[in-house]
Amino acid sequence: MAGKPLFTYICGPDDYLVARRGAEAYVALAATVEDDFSKEILEADALTVADVEAVVNRFRSAVQTMGLFGGRRVLWLKGVTFLADTVLGRAEGTLKQVEALQEILAGLNPEEVGVVITANPVDRRRSFPKWCEKHSDFHLEGETKRGQPPAWAEVVKEECAALGIRLTPGALERLAGLTQGNTRLMVLELDKLASHRDGKDGPVEEEEVLALVPAFGQGDFFEATEAFFSGNVAWALDAVRRHFFAGHDVRPLLTSLQNRNRLRIQLRALMDAGALPGGPGRSLEPSLAKAAERFGSFFDPREDKSSHHLFSQSPWYLRRLAGEGELPRLRTLIEHQQAMVDAFEEILGRADEAESVIRGLILRCLGSEATS
Repeated sequence: MAGKPLFTYICGPDDYLVARRGAEAYVALAATVEDDFSKEILEADALTVADVEAVVNRFRSAVQTMGLFGGRRVLWLKGVTFLADTVLGRAEGTLKQVEALQEILAGLNPEEVGVVITANPVDRRRSFPKWCEKHSDFHLEGETKRGQPPAWAEVVKEECAALGIRLTPGALERLAGLTQGNTRLMVLELDKLASHRDGKDGPVEEEEVLALVPAFGQGDFFEATEAFFSGNVAWALDAVRRHFFAGHDVRPLLTSLQNRNRLRIQLRALMDAGALPGGPGRSLEPSLAKAAERFGSFFDPREDKSSHHLFSQSPWYLRRLAGEGELPRLRTLIEHQQAMVDAFEEILGRADEAESVIRGLILRCLGSEATS
């Protein structure tokens, strides 16, 4: 970027981290202005093209408005939601308004108007986000880099310290799975866990997290999935009963099972090839980067967080999938995957008996452990 940044631009996949960094940037800018009437926060959430037009018009008016006593103004365009790869983000009317927004930003004089923009989600492949990154003080929040802790790790650590609680490693993994790694949800659920403990000594255990924290959305986490891959047949059968008793659908559960097993097949194949360490006590992170360099070209680089693309996953998540012990043999994992496909086809003809089909799947795949 040549010259001084025109504005501060903050985006990323985690809305909590984006908003937190945006608030910090706005407070820092606002501290340079004494007149409270020269500080303004503009909410930029939009559901329709008309909403987008209204946001851009308000921003234009705020930029052009002179301070009551002259001097610099500070604006925060907060929570922009129309830069994503969505129906609204792709609409012709939205694209025209985004062009108008870029013209406004290009004409900014940072000495007269200080601007902070926070946006989530954002399709960074598009021209406007690329332009913003080039001409602003740019911050990307919430992306986990290979070999680094998850983006939420530091926030959770700070929140636990503030609440006076600590989580066992297993409890932290359960919390991350149930909330799909959403920082905002994790912070809310930590507050709930702290309130429930009411001065109880010792760390928060996995059982407490499973009892108090619901599974948000239809993501990767289901108790039945966790139980299945633990190899504990009794737990898996009980978890399936609870899943269907609560009225949950079979499709996301079966998808979760297939996605995880698909990744475990890839892990096992790389372990058998000597590209990743196998056995208890292994550390995947040092070898994953080398394996990605060696085998990454065989995967579609356009896939984002796909179970078909091992290297699109975070090292933390892969370590969790691999577990502490020895992964099953590759042949066993492939047989499990085929059994899941068979279960899917069976459910198509027996939709009212989905629970029985999944229970049968568990017994077929883990039955040897049940009788051992």
